[in-house]
Amino acid sequence: MAAKRTMTLNLTEAEMAVLEALSEKRELSKTALLRQALRMYQVIEARLESGNKLFFENEATKEKVEVMML
Repeated sequence: MAAKRTMTLNLTEAEMAVLEALSEKRELSKTALLRQALRMYQVIEARLESGNKLFFENEATKEKVEVMML
């Protein structure tokens, strides 16, 4: 396992509320949720850099919306 490092993260009250709600909903620690989010972001970035696009598709209507990353 890779060595771990500690960091301080400053979040607004709204951001912390989102983190806490998502971590509770997913039954993950805040740290595990943030690690998962970083891995997801890394995959998305790699796919976008290779020319892919990111879409959300409504399963019922098949409507697609492209997600633009800033």
